[in-house]
Amino acid sequence: MTSLLKLLAIMERLRDPQKGCAWDREQDFHSIAPYTIEEAYEVAEAIEQQDMAALKEELGDLLLQVVFHAQMAREQGAFDFEDVARGICEKMIRRHPHVFGSENIRTAEEQTRAWEEHKARERQEKNGSRPSSALDGITRGLPALTRAVKLQKRAARVGFDWPETHQVLDKLNEEMAELSAELVKNKAEQNRELIAEEFGDMMFVYANLARHLDIDPESALRSANAKFERRFRRIEEILREQGKKAEHCTLEELDRCWDQAKQEEKDTSAKPALSEKAGK
Repeated sequence: MTSLLKLLAIMERLRDPQKGCAWDREQDFHSIAPYTIEEAYEVAEAIEQQDMAALKEELGDLLLQVVFHAQMAREQGAFDFEDVARGICEKMIRRHPHVFGSENIRTAEEQTRAWEEHKARERQEKNGSRPSSALDGITRGLPALTRAVKLQKRAARVGFDWPETHQVLDKLNEEMAELSAELVKNKAEQNRELIAEEFGDMMFVYANLARHLDIDPESALRSANAKFERRFRRIEEILREQGKKAEHCTLEELDRCWDQAKQEEKDTSAKPALSEKAGK
């Protein structure tokens, strides 16, 4: 028995009405969906950390999610794991006619265009007689920043886009000014729903700026989160060395520790470059 067949058998046993696991039996597609999303993020984190052992483990956890959903669908008579695997095989062959067929595609750019054309045809087939949209098929379950970029890319394909990055910056300044105008009002006059709307508009333009700069906003924000966490933990470490706790310090004290943490990182990153220079 291969490991995959063994995994399928394990999941079937876990879901067995009499001999299975009580927790696994109680789950449905909706209750498992958050775990599926979480496992995908943990795969991405292992890749960012270049931790191959963790990546192997997280890919296994993600595979378990696919097997879990397939088993629940099998129990309902909707489809099973074999159907899932067959479907993706057919899709990959269909979308790569230059590999499995006779089409001649020479560059990655040509392949990207062909891939999108295949996807557009598939979306049209799914829509049937319903009018199609350039925005069809962008799932609402994506993280908001990622979905914003995908929406903007689709709109850009039909010409709805700023040709220059500085135009996006101008729009960002405009949105920030609109948000600022709401924030300077007296609290009694502030419209919290409008403030949230203006903030959302500003974030949407930030995503557009990331797209124009060829930056993944989710990855950029994850990196910023990691940097903040690293430096804040260093603040706590500095304070422990002084016999203090962050909650008992003034903002000025915390700022000084933050500046120290930043400087230490700069000094650490500069050492390899100095060593290389000295060795030449």
